[in-house]
Amino acid sequence: MKVSHILVPTDFSGPAREATDYALGLARNFGATVSLFHVIEDPVVYVPALGGYTPQPQDFENFSDAALADWVVAEDAPGVTIHREWKHGHPVASILDYAAEHGCDLIVMGTHGRGSLSHLLIGSVAERIVRKATCPVLTVRPASVEE
Repeated sequence: MKVSHILVPTDFSGPAREATDYALGLARNFGATVSLFHVIEDPVVYVPALGGYTPQPQDFENFSDAALADWVVAEDAPGVTIHREWKHGHPVASILDYAAEHGCDLIVMGTHGRGSLSHLLIGSVAERIVRKATCPVLTVRPASVEE
């Protein structure tokens, strides 16, 4: 198995952190490049608690730039080339498009480990990526999950 480009979609959650760490280990073993990718879902929610303030796209973009820059620092990934990118869009479609457009050999992503009722009601980005991706997908289950 040849792995030269690993895609790590991140929502900056604990499970995404675990998946990132796993992917970095794989990248070191295979000599692969890692692409950290975040999808900004445009909000359609009015937040009264914020005094009616609705975050602007630039707010999400600035947050994404900073979070991606801090997600993996050079000392945590010696010898691993890391690309960082965000995009506005739908998570599943954007992740699949990114993997195809950039020739990713493997997608490594975290799962939230939700129980079956929550999964039924909310769905799973990871599950849809597993079903639709044209490259292998490795899901990393968080160490502590709700059952």
